Amino acid sequence: MRGWVRRRAAAARGDSGMTAIEFVFLTPVLFFMIFATVQFALYFFADHVAQAAAQAGARKARATADAEPGAWRGEAQDVVDSYISQLGPQLVLSPDVKMLQPEQTTVGVEITARIPTVFPGLDLTVHARSAGPVERFVKDEN
Repeated sequence: MRGWVRRRAAAARGDSGMTAIEFVFLTPVLFFMIFATVQFALYFFADHVAQAAAQAGARKARATADAEPGAWRGEAQDVVDSYISQLGPQLVLSPDVKMLQPEQTTVGVEITARIPTVFPGLDLTVHARSAGPVERFVKDEN
């Protein structure tokens, strides 16, 4: 019986400090996972903000491009800027907004922007594009 007690006491002494060592090794992994989750959320929210702004700008461009040929660009830019300032001014950084008109019957908006990062040295960008046909209103001849 004495041998069993000695072995148990020796085993207990050998495990002392293992919890602290495991904590030291696992804490950085836990923090990395938390920061990666936050970065993932920032990226997808910024992507949604950019997509919403591009869609709103494209809607405005489609509705006004037929009325005045060049005026739609300024109006669409104002809508895009308004959406970004309302939804994520600190999230969508230095947006590059381009007005698209590949054909006379199609207009659109393209946005490329940087997003804030949790990890130093990481450079992430979001890209959103929305385009569609110009709405043409024709009076009924009846």
